[in-house]
Amino acid sequence: MSTGRFTLDPSIKALLKDLGVSSTRVLRRAQLPADLFGRGPVALPLEEYFRLWEALEAESGDPDLAVAIGRSISVEMFNPPIFAALCSPDLRTAAERIALYKPLIGPLHLRLDNGDEGLTISFRWPPDTPPPPPQLAAAEMVFWVALARIATRHDVRPVRAVDPWLPAEHAGLDDYLGVEVHKGQTHAITFAPADANRPFLTENEQLWRFFAPELRRRLSDLQATASVADRVRAALHETLPAGGSSMTAVTRHLAVSNRTLQRQLKLEGTSFQEILATTRENLARHYLGNSTMRIAEIAYLLGYDDTNSFYRAFRTWTGTTPDALRTAAVARV
Repeated sequence: MSTGRFTLDPSIKALLKDLGVSSTRVLRRAQLPADLFGRGPVALPLEEYFRLWEALEAESGDPDLAVAIGRSISVEMFNPPIFAALCSPDLRTAAERIALYKPLIGPLHLRLDNGDEGLTISFRWPPDTPPPPPQLAAAEMVFWVALARIATRHDVRPVRAVDPWLPAEHAGLDDYLGVEVHKGQTHAITFAPADANRPFLTENEQLWRFFAPELRRRLSDLQATASVADRVRAALHETLPAGGSSMTAVTRHLAVSNRTLQRQLKLEGTSFQEILATTRENLARHYLGNSTMRIAEIAYLLGYDDTNSFYRAFRTWTGTTPDALRTAAVARV
C-alpha cells in the first residue's frame, strides 16, 4: 500500500552536489522549506514531490537531466530497498524485490511481465493525479539501466523503452539507454532474457538476509497504517487490468474473506461497490486524459466485458461520454 507520499532519498543532497545544482535554489523554486534536506527522513505529498522535480529540472537547465542523474548513481547513494536489490543474483530477481518494496519509496507501482521478448518493467503512476514531470518519468527508466550496468559491469541495453511523457529533447536519453525511446500509451522498459538473467557481480545473499527482515517490517507497518479502503483501491489497481473486478478477486489478493472485508469497509463508512466505482472512474479519467488508448482498450483495463457496459457506467459517473471527456481534455492542452 502507498501512503500517497514519496520518500526523499537521503542521498539527494549529494546528488544535487554532483549535478552542480544549488539545493537552496531548488527548494526556493519548489516553494518548500529551506531546511527540508536537513530534517532526516522526509516524505512529500505527490504534488510537492512533483514540484521538487520540476524545480530541479528548471535549475539544472539540462535537457538530459535524467541521464545526468543516471551517470551520478553510485552504490553508496542507494537507499535500503534499492541497495538490497544489488544483492540479488540477477536483474529479474532485483526487479521482483524492488516491485515488492517500492511502496516504501512512494506511490509508484511496478508491474513485471516475463515474455518471449524478455523482462518488461511497467510503471504505474497514481491514476487520479497530474502526470509526472517528464524528467522524473525518464529517470525511472534510466535507473534500471544504471542498476543493471553497475551490478553486472556490462553495457546492458534495453530492447524497448516507451514513455508517454517523453521529453521534447531526448536524443541524450536514447543514447544513454542504447535504444530509441518511443512515445506510447504505457510507461515501460524491456530487457532481453539474457540481460534479465545476467549474473549480478554484486550478489550478496548474506547481506540480503540482513536487509530483508527490516524491509518486511517496514512494509508491514506501512500496510497496517493504511485504511481498508486504501488497501482495496491498491488491490483493484493490480487486479482490474487482469479482469479481476469482483470482491472475490480482491479478497483473494488481500487474503481476507468477503464477509470480513464487507464488515471492515462498513466500519469505515463505505462499501466495495463504492470503491470499485470511484477507482474505475479515476482510472478512466486518467487514461482518457493522458493516453491515446482506444475506448475498448480502456474498458478492458477497467475490467468490463464489453464497451457498452463501460459507456453506461461512465455516463452514470460523469453525466457525459468518454469521447466527450477526451475531446474536452485535448482542448485544454
